[in-house]
Amino acid sequence: MKRKLTEKILMTLLWLCTLGTVAALFLILGYVLIQGLPHISLRFLTTSYAPGLGLEGIWAMIIGTLLLMGLTLVIAVPAGIFAAIYLSEYAKPSRFLSVLRFSIECLAGIPSILYGLFGFTFFVVFLKLQFSLISGALTLAIMILPLLIRTTEEALQSVPVSFREGSLALGANQLVTLFRIVLPSAIPGILTAVILSMGRIIGETAAVYYTAGTVPQVPLTASESTRSLAVHLYFLAKEGLDQGQAFASATILIIIIAALNLAAQGTANILNRRLTGK
Repeated sequence: MKRKLTEKILMTLLWLCTLGTVAALFLILGYVLIQGLPHISLRFLTTSYAPGLGLEGIWAMIIGTLLLMGLTLVIAVPAGIFAAIYLSEYAKPSRFLSVLRFSIECLAGIPSILYGLFGFTFFVVFLKLQFSLISGALTLAIMILPLLIRTTEEALQSVPVSFREGSLALGANQLVTLFRIVLPSAIPGILTAVILSMGRIIGETAAVYYTAGTVPQVPLTASESTRSLAVHLYFLAKEGLDQGQAFASATILIIIIAALNLAAQGTANILNRRLTGK
């Protein structure tokens, strides 16, 4: 009787925590959308940002954010996945491997401002890349690598050993087994790593502020500065000029993240069907 009562209390607490979390999420999203949607217009989305000329659009920030995210993923995703493959499939258990994994986990917890200061010191000043798209992308790539490596490694390790053994028993070598059996099975987990990385890139402020710069323009080359939506939102909130613009920018940021997540999920489902034949 006492055990059943304890289970009911615990289940009630779990439900309350879940409902509280979901309610807080919808409350925040709802408030931002209600405040931001009335201020969104075609002119707001398609014009440049030049308050002195009466232009308050975010077109340059949208393109700058997408370019920054795309270049960062091009740099970080292959490196993170291949590093995870080595750690999961090829590296032998040793003290060095334990230290390496511990270091990766520690890097995942470093505040983004420190990555920004490193990127500013190394890429902007030492390598003389200046405030540019490439400086921001390289800094963000280093920042998301621990997340990509650990999440991808866990996805690879979650694939049953019987899959590998069956493939090897049929005559396939380790490389063929990896690319034809293990990776397709781990695609959902790898996708999770990429989606989390996209969210962190788009929402990052400090690291982008110190490396990519704050110029509200569409970068024509990787060596030009740009301003992301998150940095633009920071400036609007800091200057306190127009809260409507700030909420509208936040709304667009939420919509972009949701759209990218849906696109990534759909792409992963298509790839998974083609690779597995299901």
